[in-house]
Amino acid sequence: VQKHSVHTLVFRSLKRTHDMFVADNAKPIPLDEESHKVKMAVKLRTEYGSVLHMPTLKENLREKGSTNTGDPYGHKQYPANQGQEVEYVVTGTHPYPPGPGVALTADTKVQRMPSESAAQSLAVALPASQSRLDANRTAAGVGEVYRHAGMSERSQPPGMSVAMVEAGGNKNSALVPKKAPTMPKPQWHPPWKLYRVISGHLGWVRCIAVEPGNQWFVTGSADRTIKIWDLASGKLKLSLTGHISTVRGVIVSARSPYLFSCGEDKQVKCWDLEYNKVIRHYHGHLSAVYGLDLHPTIDVLVTCSRDSTARIWDVRTKASVHTLSGHTNAVATVKCQAAEPQIITGSHDTTIRLWDLVAGKTRVTLTNHKKSVRAVVLHPRHYTFASGSPDNIKQWKFPDGNFIQNLSGHNAIINTLAVNSDGVLVSGADNGTMHLWDWRTGYNFQRVHAAVQPGSLDSESGIFACVFDQSESRLLTAEADKTIKVYKEDDTATEETHPVSWKPEIIKRKRF
Repeated sequence: VQKHSVHTLVFRSLKRTHDMFVADNAKPIPLDEESHKVKMAVKLRTEYGSVLHMPTLKENLREKGSTNTGDPYGHKQYPANQGQEVEYVVTGTHPYPPGPGVALTADTKVQRMPSESAAQSLAVALPASQSRLDANRTAAGVGEVYRHAGMSERSQPPGMSVAMVEAGGNKNSALVPKKAPTMPKPQWHPPWKLYRVISGHLGWVRCIAVEPGNQWFVTGSADRTIKIWDLASGKLKLSLTGHISTVRGVIVSARSPYLFSCGEDKQVKCWDLEYNKVIRHYHGHLSAVYGLDLHPTIDVLVTCSRDSTARIWDVRTKASVHTLSGHTNAVATVKCQAAEPQIITGSHDTTIRLWDLVAGKTRVTLTNHKKSVRAVVLHPRHYTFASGSPDNIKQWKFPDGNFIQNLSGHNAIINTLAVNSDGVLVSGADNGTMHLWDWRTGYNFQRVHAAVQPGSLDSESGIFACVFDQSESRLLTAEADKTIKVYKEDDTATEETHPVSWKPEIIKRKRF
């Protein structure tokens, strides 16, 4: 018998209890008649108390008798013009809604409009103290109530009418039980499957990038080498040596035949791919350089480092244009875009900063994460981005970093994020798990934990980087078992064979 910790046993017990007793949110909750009646009665008193003292509909007081009668809720009624024939005596502007706890009679089922004389006679019939109290409470006379009669019915389609009572200028909705908001249905995405494992590195594969022509891709590793692979066949084309420590970032320029790399040796190198040699070094970082990115429209390179700074370099002159300082711990990731804000950094100090490239200063600091932010990804079509941290993946809106939603469930150290134009967000973690999410709804439609390469330790199952190729039909991951794994969408899958195991959930209050 396998022994489990107390924590595991308690958690399992909680989960079983949860599964047993929590209602299925896809089904409407059955109404308890008794509690519904109590609720309606309370609502009648609180929201309609200002008009409950008025008499119910009576056509002929002489026929019905002019004795004072109490309504179902114990409110005293005052008949108007006793002994006289009145056309119609009513003060409420609407018939009573046919809800539980309200007795309907033949008189109250049909709405009739009161005459001016009847409305005036009611005001005369009310005792002075009562009418004064009523005037103070409702701030609207009987004539005014009559003037606004039937407005809400006319403004709404038949059958959907919601009785509204104006009391003290506040509009109170009618006695209609509100339906809980539900999560929108996520778009269906075919599942992704592993179809190739590429070996060749002698250390952890820490970074990966696909070139703009989609012919080959490049990886950097803890074995201090940079390797270039053929994307179609997975064969090794070239190895570049020159770094003296782990290579932590690689990127291929779309504007020139250059490859940029950075590593834990504090070096940032520019390789000319026509000669396969280093042609430039960018000196300035005081500690390991963790990531880099190229600006899409101008010739600048941005790097981030363990020295708590990000630096902007002029690609041609090797000059340091700006040093972006402000983070209080290692800056783990940096991304560039052509629109404002042009630079986004994520740091181990749990913050994300959006930078003004021209001034070299922080525009916005996002402090919502509780743990290190190691990954940031920009959506290729929307003006939004996501950040990954062990507490949550969060989505944000540019340019001010407005919070959109949390993607919860990937409870691990998230090293990398990637997103494609179809709205598939991939998060890769230190424990070798990879989650795939629907970008719009935040629904986690697939979880992958690929087996580690034979010969490597089971504990070495971490995903350090992942990227889609330019056609977005392949997903490449750089892993701790020294391999590169290539995934593609399952062509045979359909929505019938792989249905979305989705239930509409009650939306939880967004936690920051």
